[in-house]
Amino acid sequence: MSVFAGRAGFVASGSGPAAHFGNPLGEQRRLADGRAVVELGLGVVTVSGPDRLSWLNSITSQLLLGLEPGVGTETLVLDQSGRVEHAARVVDDGTTTWLLTEPDDAASLAAWLTSMRFMLRVEASDRSADFVTLGRFGAAVPADDVVAEWVDPWSSVTPGGWGYADLEAHPGSDWTLRIAVVTPGTAAAIAASDEPAAGLLAYEALRIAAWRPSLADVDERTIPHELDWLRSAVHLSKGCYRGQETVAKVHNLGHPPRRVVLLHLDGSDAVLPAPGTPVALDDKEVGRLTASAVHHELGPIGLAIVKRSLDPGATLTVVADDVVVTAAQETIVPPGAGATANVPRLPRLGAVKRS
Repeated sequence: MSVFAGRAGFVASGSGPAAHFGNPLGEQRRLADGRAVVELGLGVVTVSGPDRLSWLNSITSQLLLGLEPGVGTETLVLDQSGRVEHAARVVDDGTTTWLLTEPDDAASLAAWLTSMRFMLRVEASDRSADFVTLGRFGAAVPADDVVAEWVDPWSSVTPGGWGYADLEAHPGSDWTLRIAVVTPGTAAAIAASDEPAAGLLAYEALRIAAWRPSLADVDERTIPHELDWLRSAVHLSKGCYRGQETVAKVHNLGHPPRRVVLLHLDGSDAVLPAPGTPVALDDKEVGRLTASAVHHELGPIGLAIVKRSLDPGATLTVVADDVVVTAAQETIVPPGAGATANVPRLPRLGAVKRS
């Protein structure tokens, strides 16, 4: 149960934390301005042992060797074909590495990590039941007993990463999210204070507007390039890890088969299409909605994964409650993303040089 359940207007989300407290748009404004805290309900996995960073570095997409205590980063677990299986926000405190993931992914991530231990001096544990995750923009979450704090690197392309969004001012450039891991007692004290709180609806709208990918946007086919996740979660010049061949090949020589777009949804009928809803062009399915929300400035918006070849200027449709909602695209990953390598043309084997 949420520690904020006693707050006036509390409406629970499906995952437990508040969806809102009666005024989602007002909460959103306060959250964006750094004047509210949001309970995120994330899963918490800890990795301890002297080999933890070198081990995690060898099996995930981010360069974690030498990660300084308190520095926030992000990493992905990929399958052999480069598809995303797990995603984790990463921070190390000098003795323990903290991995924050979606609530329904923590147990499977901890189990997978445990299966990969072999003879190394590491131990992974699902500690989700022991801690509460609180988010805030701008300043640190006001708590004396913060166990760990993760600062989101999304505001810029991280070292070794790559941003596909082709624009000067990225909407995530002022994304200043901090997530504090605290004990239930500390969270309860914050909930009992006069600190303003926001619900998950407010956070989700801000996330979508910042083009910030999440495991919620992933399906069984997703590769990092499609969500512009090379920006924060992939290091392109680190050593080998599972799925690296696909990451390098698509980035250097090919194109991701799909790409993420921001959709500006028509709100005339006051319906909001749900995540998972098909996205169509001329009644032909061209993608699917992965997230949707009502933003306090942009109105109804969503993230969608669409075919790479889709015309960026095409007006799309999404059906919600038997109402056809029109949607204008805003390009995040352009159709030409990838193929960044300048590969020299080599002479054919046995070719004779002519004088």
